Amino acid sequence: MKKAIVLLSGGLDSAVTVSIAKELGFQVAALHLNYGQLTQEAEFRSFNSLCKHFGISETLNVDINYLTQIGGSSLTDTKMTVGDAVPDFEGIPNTYVPFRNANILAIAVSWAEILGAEGIFIGANQVDSSGYPDTRADFFEAFEKMVDLGTKPETKIKIYTPIIKMSKKEIVEVGSRLNTPFELTWSCYRENEIACGTCDSCHLRLKGFEEAGITDPIQYDN
Repeated sequence: MKKAIVLLSGGLDSAVTVSIAKELGFQVAALHLNYGQLTQEAEFRSFNSLCKHFGISETLNVDINYLTQIGGSSLTDTKMTVGDAVPDFEGIPNTYVPFRNANILAIAVSWAEILGAEGIFIGANQVDSSGYPDTRADFFEAFEKMVDLGTKPETKIKIYTPIIKMSKKEIVEVGSRLNTPFELTWSCYRENEIACGTCDSCHLRLKGFEEAGITDPIQYDN
């Protein structure tokens, strides 16, 4: 069976991405990153629960807490605040972690070479998203070219972004069709026990479930 690494944060998008990778016939290895984010505890809990549910035995959890030293994001910098969602906000919110996806993908590529994985799946989305610059299709196309240049001649790794053009409603619908365990996922930017319901990530998630006509199974404070 062909093998792929899935970047599994524990969130809704990454969980649905695992479901898609498995539907496509890949044996999944799961990569998780702790980078000093406010909800590191909840995300790691969800990661472990999802790996158990999907029967993923090959896992790697990496600490890259240097991103907290760099700062510049309300997810990693205690001097900044995660604000409530602002519908139709134009620009890049302060929850953007500078060049995070490049850091994560670099680690995934190193592991993929060792495992002989043919693909790397990432649940990036540029439709119903926060507008982060490192979640765009052209970013991943460029990164794949860099991977081809920077790995062994026999190494061929494709970067898969299966939900990049989906609305959050469509992501929820696909996840539901594939029996993704939404109750095990975590999307909140602020809290580790009960989701706040008002941050940008909670807002987008709730919007997706509402538009899909499906009840979100996790608990919210607001």
